[in-house]
Amino acid sequence: MEDTTPVWPGPALVVLAGAAGSGKSTWAAQRYLTGEVASSDALRAAVGSGPYDLDASDDAFALLDQIVAARLRRGLTVVVDTLGLDPKRRAHHLALARSHDLPAVLVVLDTAPALCRARNGARDRPVPARVLTEQLRRVRALVESHDPERWAPEQDEAERWDAVVVVEQFADPVAPAAAADTGSVEPPPRHAGPRVVLQVSRFPWGEGVGDPTRWLTDLARAADAIGLDGIALMDHLVQIPQVDRAWEPIPEPYVALGLLAGLETRLRLGTLVSPVTFRSPGILAKAVATLDVLSGGRAFCGLGAGWWLREHQTFGLDLPSPPVRIAQLQATIETLRALWAPGTRAYAGRHVHLPETTCYPRPVGRVPVVVGGSGDRLLRVVAEQADAWNLPSSDEARLARRRAVLRGHCAELGRDPDDVEVTVLDVPVLGTDREDVARRVERLRGRIPATAFARQHHAGTAADHAARYAGLAEQEVGTVYVALPDLVDADDLARLEPVLARL
Repeated sequence: MEDTTPVWPGPALVVLAGAAGSGKSTWAAQRYLTGEVASSDALRAAVGSGPYDLDASDDAFALLDQIVAARLRRGLTVVVDTLGLDPKRRAHHLALARSHDLPAVLVVLDTAPALCRARNGARDRPVPARVLTEQLRRVRALVESHDPERWAPEQDEAERWDAVVVVEQFADPVAPAAAADTGSVEPPPRHAGPRVVLQVSRFPWGEGVGDPTRWLTDLARAADAIGLDGIALMDHLVQIPQVDRAWEPIPEPYVALGLLAGLETRLRLGTLVSPVTFRSPGILAKAVATLDVLSGGRAFCGLGAGWWLREHQTFGLDLPSPPVRIAQLQATIETLRALWAPGTRAYAGRHVHLPETTCYPRPVGRVPVVVGGSGDRLLRVVAEQADAWNLPSSDEARLARRRAVLRGHCAELGRDPDDVEVTVLDVPVLGTDREDVARRVERLRGRIPATAFARQHHAGTAADHAARYAGLAEQEVGTVYVALPDLVDADDLARLEPVLARL
């Protein structure tokens, strides 16, 4: 059984250091009383909208410093639960302990990178892959700097701790029941690497009468069971030629998502993506807010500028010029944010003016807005207004080129590019073995040469796709939306399970 005694026998300052997902909060909860732990996440939740409300960080850290100083002044143990990777903040807390003649201990959570990534991937708001990689590098440097065989006190006068404890962790510990009651224990990871969401673009739920309800609900339950993070429905009025024949069914997505919201799953639910040319911004705000409430806060909102003339003409809708559609996208995002914000006051923004913002029910929390597309003007909108960007391709070279454009727009606007989650749409041919892969390519390729079709769809086994998704994670991709081109029913998701198991 793991030792859960404190690291110092009497009152002391204990400073935790570790990457996101390293298990700092769990470690502290197993050894210290709740009142002894000063957590930046808990204080952000106390003064902001939640533990990941970065806008509340300044206030949270100001309170944290007051708590640390007050407890040390009274000769009480205090555990500083932050990233702990900023040497200036560590030195500040160490100096406080010295000024009150209390011992100071540094605890470094040297958790396996794969485990950190697994836990991070299971979070609602994961840290971007590049940021987590940098945190892991700094943890490794911190461990090495305090290795007795390498470290001499004169190398860093500011960090002469009474003890340095390195906690190595390569697997999830079994947390005692008492720790679970604190709310600090992180949920078990579903998988590492990028989050994987099923994108459903074809609906072969049976000709004639069929059973569409059972087909959809079986698919959702199977997706949840194998560890997928969500379901995204394609939003088109007529089935597009890239997917199936025009007369094949394609349901109205928000009605279908409402059905899935009533299931007991953990799946995030939304569209990838809804053209802004289809929907009035205010009506869309109402639909997404309702979906978020019905699903207990699991909705996301995928938006695009629209592109297919045929479906617009068929349903009597205008398809304006590209610049007008980009302007519609900007106005839609601004309207959503205005109507989802607290209060009912008038709103006057850059693209939209509303006499009031009465829109109830409001979403449970902040609904992520994912904008899909790759044009320069659209990427400017992403940099300015979106929470996430979806590239409708998983080609790594194209991703690198378009991501560079997005970063350029962010730099011009003064926005941290890490604030925008990068996502991709992947349409993989996935087989159980090489022979199965070849059979599927032959069945799907139509008039396209087999080698070209296989290359376009990254045809391969579960091991091939898992390695590719791990590579995408290294390129800062946070979510992969997977659309199986030969999806027939829930049983087909079994082919995805070994992909997730390898991440």
